[in-house]
Amino acid sequence: MSLDLYAEDLVANYEHPHNRKNMSDCDSSSHEYNTTCGDDITVYIKVKDGKISDISFDGSGCAISVGTASKLTDAIKGKSVSEIESLGFDFIVDLIGIDPGPARAKCATISLKALKHAVFIYEHKKPDSETERL
Repeated sequence: MSLDLYAEDLVANYEHPHNRKNMSDCDSSSHEYNTTCGDDITVYIKVKDGKISDISFDGSGCAISVGTASKLTDAIKGKSVSEIESLGFDFIVDLIGIDPGPARAKCATISLKALKHAVFIYEHKKPDSETERL
């Protein structure tokens, strides 16, 4: 796909986000706020047999943060919690197809950071340093 098609896909996910809803019966959730851009994202997960059986997000933000959250929730269903712990910035770049650059990196990774925190909370673990740098 060309860079324009990746950008169009991200905008389409921003305009019509998938899995955008509050999940009151979740197993874990985590909220993140990006002070630079104002992105405000909460990720909710349900876990069954060590895998993400359901995931959603809620909140507001720029096209990059909301579009990425939409794509992330689609990509994560069925993955094990241990797989999620190892995901980082490169996963997001591959997922959205563009490098957001240093100015928009926090926008692109806010939903991943919230997801990973939700997993760490679920597992009663402290977040790793890579997650904290997202």
